[in-house]
Amino acid sequence: MKEQHSIGEIFFKFLSQYQFDERLLDYTVMQEHIKLLNVLSEISNSGIQVFDMNKKETIYLSSNFGKMLGYMPADYEGLNHLFFQSKIHPEEQTQLALNGIATLKIFTAFSREEKLNHKVIDEYRMLNAGNKYVRVIEQYQVLELDKAGQIWLLFSIVDISPNQESENFTRPQLLNFKTGNLISLEMPQKPELELSKREVEILKLVKDGFLSKEISSRLSISVHTVNTHRQRLLKKLNANNSHEAVVFASKFGLLE
Repeated sequence: MKEQHSIGEIFFKFLSQYQFDERLLDYTVMQEHIKLLNVLSEISNSGIQVFDMNKKETIYLSSNFGKMLGYMPADYEGLNHLFFQSKIHPEEQTQLALNGIATLKIFTAFSREEKLNHKVIDEYRMLNAGNKYVRVIEQYQVLELDKAGQIWLLFSIVDISPNQESENFTRPQLLNFKTGNLISLEMPQKPELELSKREVEILKLVKDGFLSKEISSRLSISVHTVNTHRQRLLKKLNANNSHEAVVFASKFGLLE
Protein backbone atom coordinates (compact mmCIF):
# COMPACT_ATOMS: atom_id res chain seq x y z
CA MET A 1 0.00 0.00 0.00
CA LYS A 2 2.85 2.35 0.83
CA GLU A 3 4.43 1.76 -2.61
CA GLN A 4 1.14 2.42 -4.44
CA HIS A 5 0.61 5.61 -2.46
CA SER A 6 4.10 6.87 -3.31
CA ILE A 7 3.58 6.03 -7.00
CA GLY A 8 0.34 8.02 -6.92
CA GLU A 9 2.21 10.95 -5.41
CA ILE A 10 4.90 10.69 -8.10
CA PHE A 11 2.25 10.65 -10.84
CA PHE A 12 0.43 13.74 -9.57
CA LYS A 13 3.73 15.49 -8.89
CA PHE A 14 4.54 14.89 -12.54
CA LEU A 15 1.15 16.32 -13.55
CA SER A 16 1.91 19.46 -11.56
CA GLN A 17 4.46 20.36 -14.25
CA TYR A 18 1.54 21.14 -16.56
CA GLN A 19 0.51 24.72 -15.83
CA PHE A 20 -2.42 26.45 -17.58
CA ASP A 21 -3.83 29.94 -17.89
CA GLU A 22 -7.50 29.23 -17.16
CA ARG A 23 -8.50 32.47 -18.87
CA LEU A 24 -7.50 30.81 -22.15
CA LEU A 25 -9.40 27.55 -21.52
CA ASP A 26 -12.89 27.48 -23.00
CA TYR A 27 -14.78 24.89 -20.96
CA THR A 28 -17.93 25.42 -23.02
CA VAL A 29 -16.41 22.98 -25.55
CA MET A 30 -17.21 20.21 -23.07
CA GLN A 31 -20.95 20.79 -23.56
CA GLU A 32 -20.68 19.68 -27.18
CA HIS A 33 -18.24 16.89 -26.35
CA ILE A 34 -20.58 15.50 -23.68
CA LYS A 35 -23.47 15.30 -26.14
CA LEU A 36 -21.37 13.24 -28.53
CA LEU A 37 -19.77 11.13 -25.78
CA ASN A 38 -23.18 10.23 -24.34
CA VAL A 39 -24.33 9.00 -27.75
CA LEU A 40 -21.08 7.11 -28.31
CA SER A 41 -21.29 5.37 -24.93
CA GLU A 42 -24.88 4.29 -25.59
CA ILE A 43 -24.14 2.96 -29.07
CA SER A 44 -20.88 1.20 -28.20
CA ASN A 45 -21.76 0.13 -24.62
CA SER A 46 -18.26 1.34 -23.72
CA GLY A 47 -17.15 3.15 -20.58
CA ILE A 48 -15.97 6.65 -21.49
CA GLN A 49 -14.17 9.28 -19.45
CA VAL A 50 -12.43 12.62 -19.91
CA PHE A 51 -9.44 13.66 -17.79
CA ASP A 52 -8.68 17.36 -17.31
CA MET A 53 -4.92 18.09 -17.10
CA ASN A 54 -5.67 21.56 -15.73
CA LYS A 55 -7.89 20.40 -12.85
CA LYS A 56 -5.93 17.11 -12.50
CA GLU A 57 -9.17 15.14 -12.28
CA THR A 58 -11.78 13.23 -14.28
CA ILE A 59 -14.48 15.69 -15.37
CA TYR A 60 -16.68 13.30 -17.34
CA LEU A 61 -17.65 9.67 -16.75
CA SER A 62 -20.34 8.01 -18.87
CA SER A 63 -23.35 6.83 -16.88
CA ASN A 64 -22.92 3.27 -18.15
CA PHE A 65 -19.27 2.94 -17.09
CA GLY A 66 -20.01 0.26 -14.51
CA LYS A 67 -22.32 -1.74 -16.75
CA MET A 68 -19.52 -3.60 -18.51
CA LEU A 69 -18.28 -4.84 -15.11
CA GLY A 70 -21.74 -5.67 -13.79
CA TYR A 71 -22.00 -2.80 -11.29
CA MET A 72 -25.17 -0.83 -10.66
CA PRO A 73 -25.07 3.00 -10.52
CA ALA A 74 -25.92 2.81 -6.82
CA ASP A 75 -22.67 0.86 -6.24
CA TYR A 76 -20.50 3.84 -7.19
CA GLU A 77 -22.80 6.79 -6.52
CA GLY A 78 -20.75 9.73 -5.26
CA LEU A 79 -17.45 7.93 -5.94
CA ASN A 80 -17.46 7.74 -9.75
CA HIS A 81 -13.92 7.35 -11.17
CA LEU A 82 -12.41 6.76 -7.70
CA PHE A 83 -14.59 3.64 -7.37
CA PHE A 84 -13.33 2.22 -10.67
CA GLN A 85 -9.76 3.23 -9.95
CA SER A 86 -9.93 1.12 -6.79
CA LYS A 87 -11.04 -1.90 -8.85
CA ILE A 88 -7.82 -2.01 -10.89
CA HIS A 89 -5.71 -5.02 -9.93
CA PRO A 90 -3.24 -3.93 -7.18
CA GLU A 91 -0.28 -5.46 -9.03
CA GLU A 92 -1.03 -3.33 -12.08
CA GLN A 93 -1.83 0.03 -10.48
CA THR A 94 1.86 0.89 -10.13
CA GLN A 95 2.70 -0.07 -13.71
CA LEU A 96 -0.25 1.92 -15.06
CA ALA A 97 0.94 5.02 -13.22
CA LEU A 98 4.45 4.58 -14.65
CA ASN A 99 2.98 3.96 -18.10
CA GLY A 100 0.98 7.18 -17.74
CA ILE A 101 4.08 9.23 -16.93
CA ALA A 102 6.05 7.66 -19.78
CA THR A 103 3.22 8.27 -22.24
CA LEU A 104 2.83 11.92 -21.25
CA LYS A 105 6.58 12.42 -21.78
CA ILE A 106 6.21 10.99 -25.27
CA PHE A 107 3.23 13.19 -26.11
CA THR A 108 4.96 16.27 -24.72
CA ALA A 109 7.82 15.68 -27.16
CA PHE A 110 5.38 15.40 -30.08
CA SER A 111 4.44 18.27 -32.36
CA ARG A 112 0.90 19.65 -32.14
CA GLU A 113 -0.19 17.52 -35.11
CA GLU A 114 1.45 14.36 -33.74
CA LYS A 115 -0.35 14.80 -30.40
CA LEU A 116 -3.68 14.73 -32.23
CA ASN A 117 -2.71 11.79 -34.47
CA HIS A 118 -1.75 9.31 -31.76
CA LYS A 119 -3.57 7.24 -29.19
CA VAL A 120 -2.44 4.76 -26.55
CA ILE A 121 -3.92 1.28 -26.24
CA ASP A 122 -3.45 -0.44 -22.88
CA GLU A 123 -4.73 -3.61 -21.20
CA TYR A 124 -5.06 -4.35 -17.50
CA ARG A 125 -7.30 -6.16 -15.03
CA MET A 126 -10.29 -4.84 -13.11
CA LEU A 127 -12.50 -6.48 -10.48
CA ASN A 128 -16.07 -7.01 -11.66
CA ALA A 129 -19.27 -7.23 -9.63
CA GLY A 130 -18.83 -11.01 -9.45
CA ASN A 131 -15.56 -10.49 -7.56
CA LYS A 132 -13.53 -11.77 -10.50
CA TYR A 133 -10.70 -9.96 -12.27
CA VAL A 134 -11.28 -9.45 -15.99
CA ARG A 135 -8.95 -7.90 -18.52
CA VAL A 136 -10.11 -4.61 -20.00
CA ILE A 137 -8.73 -2.66 -22.93
CA GLU A 138 -8.44 1.12 -22.74
CA GLN A 139 -7.78 3.49 -25.64
CA TYR A 140 -7.01 7.10 -24.87
CA GLN A 141 -6.03 10.13 -26.90
CA VAL A 142 -5.97 13.92 -26.82
CA LEU A 143 -9.41 15.52 -26.95
CA GLU A 144 -8.32 19.16 -26.63
CA LEU A 145 -5.06 21.10 -26.63
CA ASP A 146 -4.74 24.55 -25.11
CA LYS A 147 -3.75 27.53 -27.28
CA ALA A 148 -0.07 26.83 -26.61
CA GLY A 149 -0.41 23.27 -27.92
CA GLN A 150 -0.24 21.72 -24.45
CA ILE A 151 -2.36 18.64 -23.67
CA TRP A 152 -5.48 19.82 -21.84
CA LEU A 153 -8.24 17.19 -22.10
CA LEU A 154 -7.65 13.44 -22.51
CA PHE A 155 -10.43 11.15 -23.69
CA SER A 156 -10.55 7.38 -23.08
CA ILE A 157 -12.78 4.43 -23.98
CA VAL A 158 -12.77 1.26 -21.87
CA ASP A 159 -14.12 -2.14 -22.99
CA ILE A 160 -13.80 -5.76 -21.94
CA SER A 161 -10.75 -7.10 -23.75
CA PRO A 162 -11.19 -10.04 -26.13
CA ASN A 163 -7.94 -11.33 -24.62
CA GLN A 164 -8.76 -12.90 -21.25
CA GLU A 165 -5.55 -14.89 -20.89
CA SER A 166 -4.20 -14.96 -17.37
CA GLU A 167 -1.33 -12.48 -17.58
CA ASN A 168 -0.24 -10.10 -14.86
CA PHE A 169 1.18 -7.24 -16.87
CA THR A 170 -0.19 -4.32 -18.83
CA ARG A 171 0.31 -4.06 -22.57
CA PRO A 172 0.77 -0.43 -23.64
CA GLN A 173 0.96 0.32 -27.36
CA LEU A 174 1.17 3.61 -29.23
CA LEU A 175 -0.87 3.90 -32.43
CA ASN A 176 -0.60 6.61 -35.08
CA PHE A 177 -4.13 6.30 -36.45
CA LYS A 178 -3.20 8.49 -39.42
CA THR A 179 -0.43 6.18 -40.67
CA GLY A 180 -1.41 2.94 -38.92
CA ASN A 181 2.05 2.69 -37.31
CA LEU A 182 1.83 0.70 -34.04
CA ILE A 183 4.63 0.63 -31.47
CA SER A 184 4.82 -1.48 -28.31
CA LEU A 185 5.83 0.59 -25.28
CA GLU A 186 6.92 -2.46 -23.29
CA MET A 187 10.60 -1.80 -22.71
CA PRO A 188 13.21 -2.13 -19.94
CA GLN A 189 12.94 0.52 -17.22
CA LYS A 190 15.76 2.61 -18.71
CA PRO A 191 18.71 2.08 -21.04
CA GLU A 192 21.97 1.83 -19.14
CA LEU A 193 23.75 3.84 -21.85
CA GLU A 194 22.87 7.52 -21.86
CA LEU A 195 22.81 9.46 -25.11
CA SER A 196 25.66 11.82 -25.93
CA LYS A 197 25.03 15.53 -26.47
CA ARG A 198 25.51 15.09 -30.23
CA GLU A 199 23.11 12.12 -30.34
CA VAL A 200 20.45 14.15 -28.53
CA GLU A 201 20.96 17.02 -31.00
CA ILE A 202 20.54 14.68 -33.95
CA LEU A 203 17.53 12.88 -32.50
CA LYS A 204 15.77 16.17 -31.76
CA LEU A 205 16.27 17.21 -35.39
CA VAL A 206 14.99 13.82 -36.57
CA LYS A 207 11.93 14.37 -34.38
CA ASP A 208 11.39 17.73 -36.07
CA GLY A 209 11.38 16.03 -39.48
CA PHE A 210 14.85 16.93 -40.76
CA LEU A 211 16.60 14.52 -43.15
CA SER A 212 20.21 13.38 -42.71
CA LYS A 213 21.45 15.82 -45.36
CA GLU A 214 19.67 18.72 -43.65
CA ILE A 215 21.01 17.67 -40.23
CA SER A 216 24.49 17.48 -41.74
CA SER A 217 24.20 21.07 -42.93
CA ARG A 218 22.75 22.41 -39.67
CA LEU A 219 25.40 20.75 -37.48
CA SER A 220 28.32 21.16 -39.93
CA ILE A 221 29.16 17.47 -39.97
CA SER A 222 29.20 14.93 -42.80
CA VAL A 223 26.12 12.95 -43.83
CA HIS A 224 28.11 9.79 -43.07
CA THR A 225 28.66 10.99 -39.49
CA VAL A 226 24.95 11.77 -39.12
CA ASN A 227 23.97 8.30 -40.38
CA THR A 228 26.53 6.65 -38.08
CA HIS A 229 25.02 8.47 -35.10
CA ARG A 230 21.53 7.46 -36.22
CA GLN A 231 22.50 3.79 -36.41
CA ARG A 232 24.06 3.96 -32.93
CA LEU A 233 20.89 5.57 -31.62
CA LEU A 234 18.78 2.68 -32.94
CA LYS A 235 21.12 0.17 -31.30
CA LYS A 236 21.26 1.99 -27.96
CA LEU A 237 17.48 2.40 -27.76
CA ASN A 238 16.71 -1.04 -29.22
CA ALA A 239 14.54 0.67 -31.84
CA ASN A 240 13.67 -0.55 -35.33
CA ASN A 241 13.51 2.89 -36.93
CA SER A 242 13.96 6.59 -36.22
CA HIS A 243 10.31 7.07 -35.20
CA GLU A 244 10.61 4.37 -32.52
CA ALA A 245 13.90 5.89 -31.37
CA VAL A 246 12.18 9.27 -30.83
CA VAL A 247 9.30 7.60 -28.96
CA PHE A 248 11.58 5.56 -26.70
CA ALA A 249 13.96 8.46 -25.98
CA SER A 250 10.95 10.64 -25.10
CA LYS A 251 9.60 7.94 -22.80
CA PHE A 252 12.85 7.88 -20.83
CA GLY A 253 13.14 11.67 -20.74
CA LEU A 254 16.33 11.64 -22.79
CA LEU A 255 15.23 14.53 -25.01
CA GLU A 256 14.41 16.90 -22.15
